[in-house]
Amino acid sequence: MPRPERTFGGGRPPSQRPSKTCAHCGLPFTWRKKWERDWDTVKYCSDRCRAAVKRRTE
Repeated sequence: MPRPERTFGGGRPPSQRPSKTCAHCGLPFTWRKKWERDWDTVKYCSDRCRAAVKRRTE
């Protein structure tokens, strides 16, 4: 029986997971299970950075 496709980052050690740079603070962050469905749209490393960008543009 064939194995189902693995998720983008799941099943890999943290050092091998994909990473991005936060659009607000500029720090790198890695793939997390909670971002599995929308990894392509994730821009910020945390709720704090996302909120800071909203405060800055208002």
